[in-house]
Amino acid sequence: MDRKRIQQSAILIASIVIIIILVIIVGKVIGKYTPTKEQKDLYEYYGLTDESTAAIVLNHEIIPQQAVIKDGVIYLDYETVKMFNSRFYWDENENLLLYTTAEDVISAKASAKDYYVTKKKNTEDYIICYADAKTAYISMEYIKKFSDLDFQFYKDPNRVVMTTDWSNYISVPVKKKTQIRYRGGIKSPILIEVEKEDTLILLESGEDWDKVATEDGIIGYILKKRLGAEESRSHQHTKKEEKFSHILKDEKINMGWHQVTTPEANNKVADVIAKAKGLNVISPTWFYLNDSEGNLMSLASMDYVEYCHSLGIEVWALVSNLENEEADSTEVLTHTSKRTVMVNQLIAAAIQYNLDGINVDFEALEIEAGEGYVQFIRELSLKCKKNSIILSVDNYVPTEYTAFYNRSEQANFADYVVIMGYDEHYAGSDEGSVASIGFVKQGIEDTLKEVPEDQVILGAPFFTRVWMETPKEGTEDVEAASEDYVPYDLSSNAVSMVEAWNMVTVNGVQPAWSEQDGQYYAEYINDGITYKIWLEDLESIELKLQAAADKKLAGMSFWKLGLEDERVWDTVFKYMN
Repeated sequence: MDRKRIQQSAILIASIVIIIILVIIVGKVIGKYTPTKEQKDLYEYYGLTDESTAAIVLNHEIIPQQAVIKDGVIYLDYETVKMFNSRFYWDENENLLLYTTAEDVISAKASAKDYYVTKKKNTEDYIICYADAKTAYISMEYIKKFSDLDFQFYKDPNRVVMTTDWSNYISVPVKKKTQIRYRGGIKSPILIEVEKEDTLILLESGEDWDKVATEDGIIGYILKKRLGAEESRSHQHTKKEEKFSHILKDEKINMGWHQVTTPEANNKVADVIAKAKGLNVISPTWFYLNDSEGNLMSLASMDYVEYCHSLGIEVWALVSNLENEEADSTEVLTHTSKRTVMVNQLIAAAIQYNLDGINVDFEALEIEAGEGYVQFIRELSLKCKKNSIILSVDNYVPTEYTAFYNRSEQANFADYVVIMGYDEHYAGSDEGSVASIGFVKQGIEDTLKEVPEDQVILGAPFFTRVWMETPKEGTEDVEAASEDYVPYDLSSNAVSMVEAWNMVTVNGVQPAWSEQDGQYYAEYINDGITYKIWLEDLESIELKLQAAADKKLAGMSFWKLGLEDERVWDTVFKYMN
């Protein structure tokens, strides 16, 4: 082959290679800028596998939970319902669904079409709720009766589009026929085609792609340039707002808890009240849960009530769950029939003894009892209101692990929420103040996030703790390198205000004021034991009174009458008028 032909062949081959490369490059460029026509499988998009379930689109968000379709009726499981209406209560022990309004307890048995507003029977044309081994399922139509929501059901695929957020939203028109895609970008699969003049809801604005939602629950991304001018719109919806009434006193509440452990202790009421200047409410510890069926032990006394009333002092009898260790609070609170026994006995006693109020003091509850406890407050409150009985509920200062006490819901139904502003340090805890001013103020602040100020009563201590560090035997043999070793046994005793100061005086100690704690602190050694006391006195109590006054709280309560320095009542009186 001559040289010329070889050159021609080489040129030809090179040209072909160049053409192939150009074709590849052009193909890639075209591919890069050509929108995909791939359609997203909507069943996969919603996570659906069969026709017995439906996706839930809540406020333009597809949530993991799904609805159930049974006999043509849409149901939501109990946990999902609680996301937007926590007032439903499912009693899994008695297969009973309850809903409590400001006026009535509404009940429906599982697998029934009937429901009862107190005792009045009503009937639906569907099963209101049904249960399996895991949970209850509640009809969407029934949920809607008591919830501020709207919903629409769409098929192919099944989805429930729900609205519970009624704030304004941004509406945008489609300027040109286009697609809503699964993600931003032309290579993302198509969810749906939209036409010119279709109206979408703008969820998020991006640089090139906006996140939008359709009315029927498709949520995806659309080219920004395909959308018209944004417009703020409001929902055509009248919001359901339930109003709760409360029995609130015009004057500041000046309450003292009176610990009564025997019938004979009621006879000391005159001595206790004689010291308490300005007291207008007394709360004797008369009732406690006595078994796991909801029955109560009573130490109530008519003579006691009549004596207090003769002095213009109201009686808000306390009911507790701590005295009988054999009584299972969780068992009672999680069974509607047993809660009913307890509520009825309380109301009967309140009527019999002409009580002005009931003070609920249920402590150390298990988290499993939380919903039942709140339902107990709801049920008790309705019967209290019908009998003009004031209901107050004692609470720990708010913490993450006591959130299940649900103070905001308590405040809807109960008249007063009492902060037990003490036991910052307690028997069995590390040593420290029972009620430092920082602890008290934080408790007030956190409670006011859930409860209106005119319903909050601050509980303050008339006691303190004497902490004792008793050296362990053989301490000198323990190597200093053992960082976790504590060379003493720690114990404490609760003592009255006066007794604590007497201990300090007898031991010749001059207490030092702790600005951080808002109280005096004393420390001394006696017979080798180190004593530490954070003292309560007129100054420390006044700081707590001032903290309540600064936040315009409804009043104060004190644990317990008989432990105070009598002079403290002059200080209390200044703040209660």
